[in-house]
Amino acid sequence: MKLHELQPKEGTRTKAKRVGRGMASGHGKTSGRGHKGQKARSGGGVRLGFEGGQTPLFQRLPKRGFTNINRKEYAIVNVETLNRFADNTEVTPEKLIEAGIVRKKSLDIKILGNGKLEKKLTVKAHKFSKAAVEAIEAAGGKAEVI
Repeated sequence: MKLHELQPKEGTRTKAKRVGRGMASGHGKTSGRGHKGQKARSGGGVRLGFEGGQTPLFQRLPKRGFTNINRKEYAIVNVETLNRFADNTEVTPEKLIEAGIVRKKSLDIKILGNGKLEKKLTVKAHKFSKAAVEAIEAAGGKAEVI
């Protein structure tokens, strides 16, 4: 098969329904909207979630909790993940992004103490858990807050 032989599968490309273009088109007069009523009018129809006057579902369900607008989100890195770096390496946010451990550059980094660290590293991050600091120092490294 060559590029010039490509064509869409039959039935995938349907023609647009041209409404209000005369009786012969099959979509003339009322243009497929039926006769009168709210949905036949321009701008007609009900809003999203409207249930005909019955209390809508989103109002019947209980409301719980709240969202803190000042919440600080961190990219989380576990101590065991740092084993892929060589001994005596300075692990910075830039190196974590390069290694593909952290994907979002905009997020601050928090190191958590899950797992075991076997390398002596100097880790620079925005935040550390107590367990992470203990694990890094037990391996002979240093944890520095940026």
